[in-house]
Amino acid sequence: MDLAPNQAAAAVERNDCPKCEVPGGSPCRTRGGKTASKYHTPRFVLIAALREELEVPVPADRGPGRPWKEGPAPAAVPAQRGSKPIRIGYARTSTARQELASQLEALAAADCHKIYSEQIRTRIKVRPELEAALKLAREFKEAAPDTPVIFTVHELKRLARNAAELMTLSTELQAAGIQLELLTGPLTGIYDPNGMGAMFFAVLAVAGQIERNYIREKTLEGQVTAAKKGNHGGRPKVIDDDMLTFAQALKDKGVPVPDIAKKLTIKTGKNAGTSPSVASLYRALAQSEQETEAAS
Repeated sequence: MDLAPNQAAAAVERNDCPKCEVPGGSPCRTRGGKTASKYHTPRFVLIAALREELEVPVPADRGPGRPWKEGPAPAAVPAQRGSKPIRIGYARTSTARQELASQLEALAAADCHKIYSEQIRTRIKVRPELEAALKLAREFKEAAPDTPVIFTVHELKRLARNAAELMTLSTELQAAGIQLELLTGPLTGIYDPNGMGAMFFAVLAVAGQIERNYIREKTLEGQVTAAKKGNHGGRPKVIDDDMLTFAQALKDKGVPVPDIAKKLTIKTGKNAGTSPSVASLYRALAQSEQETEAAS
């Protein structure tokens, strides 16, 4: 800490608290209406000299743990504007065999405030370190809205598995006012969602929508092609057409349905070699009758 405890407290109290909404000149308070034992993080992050601190205690003369009382307004509240942007870095590899050190070195060279990294397979949707990095970036932006917060990655493919996920992430960054920085690749640079970089985020959104539409169209085409080949998807039938024809013939001869079920044998699936249930046979016969009536 670059400031003495009393100096740190005085610097923090020159700002309103974004979390408990106490005015400048007063310590933070708890939900129970008592003076907090430490200042809320979004408040002391506003002071450049305290951004590296994990916590800033409230001095004893402010009465931590006692009923909260509003302190005197500060004589002057200087604007705590940090011209230096806050960078949050994120690095990822899909497997342990892939090299992560070069990404970490590049992020460190970019002067990232904090770097998150993980080795996680591409197919896994939930990425804890990515979520933690985004959460910290949002907290910094909420605490210091006038300070640029930049989410930095080595290259674009480290962020998402496909364009649809990338679009979702870009929407989140845009809503929070967080900039995106790419250190390598053809799109190297910093993109501000609320400035000239807004076009980049718009392109990501369009790309995501196009990919979703493409996947949907290919899925529908595949279903149509499979249906023409007799494969309608879903679970395989317990009672196939041959079994149903045989069962219908026995039923027409007056054989009770429970006895018919015992004469049938399932050919495929986990129940192969066993007889279908009486309920399944009743449903199959009823459905066949309905289809015959609809066709006639």
